[in-house]
Amino acid sequence: MVSDEGSELDRLAAVNLNLLVPLLAVLEERSVTRAAERVGLSQPAMSHALSRMRRLLNDDLLVRQRNGVTLTPRAMELAAPLREALRQAADVIRFPGFDPAADRRVITIALTTSTAFVLGGKLARLVAERAPNATLRLRTITVPTEATFTEHGVDVVLVSEAFATQHPRERLYDDRCVVVASADTPPEATPLDLVTTQPHIVVDTERRVFPYSVLDERGIGYRVGMWISDFLLVPYLIGRSGGVGLLRYRVAAELRTLLDLRIEEFPFPLPSLGIDMVWNPRLHDHRFIEWLRQLLFDAARP
Repeated sequence: MVSDEGSELDRLAAVNLNLLVPLLAVLEERSVTRAAERVGLSQPAMSHALSRMRRLLNDDLLVRQRNGVTLTPRAMELAAPLREALRQAADVIRFPGFDPAADRRVITIALTTSTAFVLGGKLARLVAERAPNATLRLRTITVPTEATFTEHGVDVVLVSEAFATQHPRERLYDDRCVVVASADTPPEATPLDLVTTQPHIVVDTERRVFPYSVLDERGIGYRVGMWISDFLLVPYLIGRSGGVGLLRYRVAAELRTLLDLRIEEFPFPLPSLGIDMVWNPRLHDHRFIEWLRQLLFDAARP
């Protein structure tokens, strides 16, 4: 009599298990092109693999909609157990550890545009030097969601310390809010003078932009001269047209290399504005994690 387990294994023998790695890549990337790059296949080969898995599972897996590509309910059920099965298979085979000199993976870091502006150049140079065959991908985000930490092949997410998450986090670097003004403002003007006399350029969001709430609580008067939807345009417009803005020091310092800006300390005590690393909880390549962690620390060093 054939056991149920034996029967399952017999059926599994008829499946091309080489399809499972590209399938997981497609489910995580939600893009045939990015999945192909990630596993080293041509795009036609990846499309062919996806077609075979669709026939095998009798499910579309990926569905194109107006706002992009989404996973079917069946695909969403598959992702976690498939990832775990492939991790266990890798443990059984005991592949050699991560070797930055030879590895060809796509290193994916999710971060805000402003953090990318601060770290992006250094990250690109360090990856090119230390992992010359790897590809760096920076996924810019606004407000992270729970899916940000696990989807699209993300290895690590860089978030503000103010953002709450259930996942473990580690401080990458500390930052602070400063007053940024045009270089042609009166040199004798104090930071508080700049805040109260110069027109402010402020990011236009539904939430109150920090630290304007501090000014409001203290009864400090100021005038908004311009609302702008892009955070990085604030220091650019200050440098080109004047005014004042309140933003992170690291962003302002980076832009001061390109624009003639004046940077002053905020006139009142403020909490810190640190940037934290939050790792994909499904990432188990500890040697790679430690390598990327050190690379991030090196990139964040002033």
